[in-house]
Amino acid sequence: MTGQMPEWIAVDWGTTHLRAWMLGPARAEPAALSSADGMGRLAPDEFEHALLRLLDPYLAAGRVVQVVACGMVGARQGWFEAPYAAVPCPPPGIRDAVLVPARDPRLAVRILPGISQANPPDVMRGEETQIAGLLADTPGFDGVICLPGTHTKWVHLRNGAIERFRTFMTGEIYDLLSRHSVLRHGMLRDAWDRNAYLEAIDDAMERPRLVSAELFSLRAATLLHDMPPAVFRARLSGLLVGLELAGVLALQAIDQVTLIGSEALSGPYAEALRSRGVRAERLSGDAMTLAGLKAAWSGLSEKGT
Repeated sequence: MTGQMPEWIAVDWGTTHLRAWMLGPARAEPAALSSADGMGRLAPDEFEHALLRLLDPYLAAGRVVQVVACGMVGARQGWFEAPYAAVPCPPPGIRDAVLVPARDPRLAVRILPGISQANPPDVMRGEETQIAGLLADTPGFDGVICLPGTHTKWVHLRNGAIERFRTFMTGEIYDLLSRHSVLRHGMLRDAWDRNAYLEAIDDAMERPRLVSAELFSLRAATLLHDMPPAVFRARLSGLLVGLELAGVLALQAIDQVTLIGSEALSGPYAEALRSRGVRAERLSGDAMTLAGLKAAWSGLSEKGT
């Protein structure tokens, strides 16, 4: 990379955050930028301004910089809608991307589509780029991928194509319960009890119909037995993750899962899976996102645009 001028820019634009990598020659370490200008706080006509606030120091008059973006920026409520590709399909590439009509002549922005599933109805935006990154690193990969997050995705991949997937709202339910329900009173500090988490996984998987009752028991235990915050937090998470795993494993027997996400999210999932005899490999979500965007960029380069 010469000075601050990037060859191209990779962008991951989610609901809460905007992240960008300034890319140059293959040997150069990409500069990473981020802001809190996620899709959730922007109107459609504010996206270009938000991007320029982050990237302006890297842009120069008279030069067009290619930007390849993924995530919620392509949603109906985002900057410009990138229609879904339907399963079964490979992760969308640059030929499927939508060119955004940017006002600033220094920007040429392309948004990668998400993925949709007709039955049962489901959608994803952003995770498909992480899957593209996995395939770029491991072209022959077949198997089950779990992408933990606010809305956790379980994806079945075969012969380079996404066959089917399901989304579980476990992360959002945890957030709602811990912030806006009676259970918020037990979330006193950031603490964790591993044994309590694994016990709650077992309870939820063996008795999923009682999870709602077990959740209220957490509140009662703080009142009657002064349950420690570390146990409370871990047990709440374990009950919800265990209920998710009960659903996943009821649909299909699984002996190995590849987790893509942050350490904070994929670590507990890996522990839960291993406790049930399922092998779990972990990959960095950031690394797979960047690898997927690089794979898209290589397709753009081949087009000579």
